[in-house]
Amino acid sequence: MRVFVAGATGALGSRVLPLLVQSGHDVTGIARTPVKADEVRATGATPVTVDLFDPDQVTAAVAGHDAVINIATHIPDLSKSLRASAWAEDYRIRTEGAHNLVHAALAGGASRYLQESVTFFYADAGSEWVDEDSPVDLPTYAQASRAAEAQARRFTEAGGVGVVLRFGLFYGAGSSHTASQLGLARRGLSPFLGGPDGYQTLLHLDDAATAVVAALGVPSGVYNVTEDEPATRRRLAEVLGAALNRGPGRSVRGALRLGGARAAYLGRSLRVSNRRFRTASGWAPAYPNPALGWAQVVEAQAALGGRNRPE
Repeated sequence: MRVFVAGATGALGSRVLPLLVQSGHDVTGIARTPVKADEVRATGATPVTVDLFDPDQVTAAVAGHDAVINIATHIPDLSKSLRASAWAEDYRIRTEGAHNLVHAALAGGASRYLQESVTFFYADAGSEWVDEDSPVDLPTYAQASRAAEAQARRFTEAGGVGVVLRFGLFYGAGSSHTASQLGLARRGLSPFLGGPDGYQTLLHLDDAATAVVAALGVPSGVYNVTEDEPATRRRLAEVLGAALNRGPGRSVRGALRLGGARAAYLGRSLRVSNRRFRTASGWAPAYPNPALGWAQVVEAQAALGGRNRPE
């Protein structure tokens, strides 16, 4: 299968490309600089320089591909994430960029379109399991995520296979956000904001990458892609502390209030099920719970020597 990947060089995309190539696909990935192009080539994929906001460029680049995978994002650093202006690029990617990619996929005869999305906009569910039919409570400022998912539906309505992957909160070695979380934990603070008894569903980046490849074989629809055993924030602080050979980090009281509406969703209790995706794809996470995942991340992050990628 000829596969086009937008977001090929980020924390997730850099993991997805080699897996696609190893699976026998002919892969093209967007690379915006010569250094990034070399990284794409090193995986066995073909780099292409494309402005996602130029519909003509996107249409020309996507032509002839069988599948389009949109995992492009521009998530700001934690230190900047509470500023509305820091999300402007991500908003454009999820609206204008996703529209251009679907237009190009339809014009070029692609049969499948995959769109990245998130699980943390479900309504607070306490300790109850959340599935794809659970209510979504999307803040006004996050409507770009709804727009991106709508583009996948548009692809399906036009006769293709449109797939939305709602990912848990990513963590993984080499991610700039994970590096920030580890830094807080080493200072004795918990990076998991919200009530200690609320659930926060995570997903190791390695598992997200294998899920993207597996999604090339699922029917149209929306799928949650998460760990098997989500934990409470209290438990997350404990397992991260144990991975760092220290006690659990102290909860930062009042942090969500300081962040206002843009941070409030991080305090929701979400115990999200991946059952639908596992059934449809046969996928299973290598890190089904955060204890296994954070132990691997701490060891792998130390070996990277501070080299991190944005998500």
